[in-house]
Amino acid sequence: MQTAVVIRKNKKHNVIPRLSGAVGMAVAAAPVAAQSADTKLAAVELPAVTVNGESESGFKADTASSIKTPGALLDTPKSITVIPQEVIQSTASTNLSDVLRTVPGISFGAGEGGNPVGDRPFIRGYDAQASTFLDGFRDIGSQSRELFNVESVEVTKGPAGAYDGRGSAGGSINIVSKAPKLTSFAEGNIGVGNAEYKRATVDGNWKFAEHAAFRLNAMAYDAGVAGRDTTHQNRLGIAPSVAFGLGTDTRLTLSYYHMQSDDTPDTGIPYNNPTFNARTDGRPRTRVAGDGSPVNVPRNTYYGLADRDFRKDNADMGTIRFEHDFSPALKFRNQTRIARTTQDYIWTQPDDSQGNLYYDMIWRRANTRISTANTIANQTDLSGEFATGSIKHKYAFGVEFAQEKSQNDTYNVDTGNNRCPKGPGAAGGYNCTTLYNPNPNDPWAGAISRVNNPTNSKTNTSSVYAFDSIELNKQWLVNAGVRFDHYSTEFQAARAANGTRAEYSRDDNLFNYQLGVVYKPVENASFYISYGTSSTPAGSFLAQGSDGNALAPDRNGRNPGSNLAPEKNRAFEIGTKWDVLRKRLALTAAIFRVETTNARITMQDGTAAMAGDKRVDGVELGFSGNVTDNWAVFGGYTHLKSELRNNGGAGSAFGATNGQSFPNTPADSFSLWSTYQLFPNFTVGGGAYYVSKVWGSEASNKWVPSYWRFDAMASYRINKNVALQLNVMNLADKVYYNQAYASHYASIAPGRQGILSLNVRY
Repeated sequence: MQTAVVIRKNKKHNVIPRLSGAVGMAVAAAPVAAQSADTKLAAVELPAVTVNGESESGFKADTASSIKTPGALLDTPKSITVIPQEVIQSTASTNLSDVLRTVPGISFGAGEGGNPVGDRPFIRGYDAQASTFLDGFRDIGSQSRELFNVESVEVTKGPAGAYDGRGSAGGSINIVSKAPKLTSFAEGNIGVGNAEYKRATVDGNWKFAEHAAFRLNAMAYDAGVAGRDTTHQNRLGIAPSVAFGLGTDTRLTLSYYHMQSDDTPDTGIPYNNPTFNARTDGRPRTRVAGDGSPVNVPRNTYYGLADRDFRKDNADMGTIRFEHDFSPALKFRNQTRIARTTQDYIWTQPDDSQGNLYYDMIWRRANTRISTANTIANQTDLSGEFATGSIKHKYAFGVEFAQEKSQNDTYNVDTGNNRCPKGPGAAGGYNCTTLYNPNPNDPWAGAISRVNNPTNSKTNTSSVYAFDSIELNKQWLVNAGVRFDHYSTEFQAARAANGTRAEYSRDDNLFNYQLGVVYKPVENASFYISYGTSSTPAGSFLAQGSDGNALAPDRNGRNPGSNLAPEKNRAFEIGTKWDVLRKRLALTAAIFRVETTNARITMQDGTAAMAGDKRVDGVELGFSGNVTDNWAVFGGYTHLKSELRNNGGAGSAFGATNGQSFPNTPADSFSLWSTYQLFPNFTVGGGAYYVSKVWGSEASNKWVPSYWRFDAMASYRINKNVALQLNVMNLADKVYYNQAYASHYASIAPGRQGILSLNVRY
């Protein structure tokens, strides 16, 4: 028999004094386009970013994956967007979702219990939750990622199997961490704003020997969510790193990253068209079926329980990187990562499955999760250049070994009957509430206990890869890459009533490749055509996300090995890249098709088969850099046409969803972030973002409407060391939804948020 443990949490968080006491006078400010200790602090502005990731202000996209793209990005036949530090700072972005909104073609999905809450980006219509990387290592644990230790973010679009191994057909995200430099500086940021916003960051770099340096980044964050009074976020992070041999041929870097959060999670808003189940207690029906969008209630409506709901994330990662340059044409790198990510939550989902909404009631369903993800991985790379006659090669060769494990458990939470038989309020133990006037402070007193019956997943991967950027002459280049992965995965189900635990396993050999041809009519322009593949094997999410090809039996209890084969994805892309205005402004354009011809679907008899067919066609435009010396821009436009061509379905549902759109895939999205330096010490900026209608599920008619959002920024440089920056997000206080779940609810976005930051650098 299990003991009931009631969990309560401290509502008020106060970590800012705790951090400032630890770092003392080192609290200063975020770096603003400064590269050395004696560089004057500039007002926050964008540099002139070129396609190959460099700018006139010295910015360079030094990402781990650059080894696998040995040529300049101008010469790489693939859509790659680098979000530089200047964009992160000037937009006042604090987490990964914030900064990814500046890249069109990326949308976000919502989570629940089995599909955990946290970062869930969709790229070109495909879920990339398990295709997020940190410094080239897959970061599988579900979480909401912070930016205090991030130098830049790189988004690679299209199947990236040759680059990353198993993964999404839409693309991948690589986060690049800050690293020690051969200089000394201390900088930081203190920000305050409405909705109880408080944030402090520290970034200190100390050169303690001729070729050695130590860097420390730290962060404390404590804030509510504008327009959502009950929701609260609390984060604390620290990231020390030390490097030896900087500026020499042999370098060693040791780094550690810790981030923890303790939040009151958001609940979202239910859709207005649940399935109708008539009551038998005589209660009159008060509503008719809606159109499928979220129900029209005030933005601050919160269906959760403030003293019950909580969410705690922890991430710990240690990395060792060793590099040696045998010569300018031959370089060696070996790096090892050990990581552990945990997630623990109970949060209320406003459940609409039983039709309580038609009687102005909502059942407070509890979504729960206790998960741990552990990773140990090692990568070894050789990269360099050589020539065969007049043909030049820039190559990379590498091997990778990784083991990933996860364990997922849940809580027992006494939430009563989901039909709300006793109505809202005390009679039903506050497990049901009213649609229009829920009270988050209801004195819910139900029992909570841990189930102690987890599922377990484990994946071992061994990989080898090779890339070559071949310059035939100054006009023609060929870019090729291949990767082979031996993928071995196991899944152990939760204990059944008879005490047994079902186990499933599968081994696969994954072969993926990338091939592109580049034509450069002039030095600053390129046209390209490319073809690439990726593979999504069974269990690739390790139960850390919504896995469309889970390692489990089908609905009839069958488990034939052929039905668990990897999904195979491929993409065709034609594009062009131009560096204009003295190479200060990068312009890109591409048309593409991504398709999966053997997606896992349910057949008419209920069995699973690798017979699905789905496709996304699209057009993308991008721009980044400087229009004039004072005017900088970053953004683009994406149009996607998605179609489930053969989506299966059991019984009479077979083929019913064919022709429908992908979930979480807007047809049109646009983003623009721009700054203008009016005076030497004064810069203004603004952003405009558009996302068209997004389906949670077209089959059940769940969707969120299109929206425009506008942001504004102004910065003033007081002197060479101190600057002020004001950001206003969602300037018009627009009510919109930024995540659509397939059923039940959608996540409402924050209201107007104003943040005033003090930036200091010495």
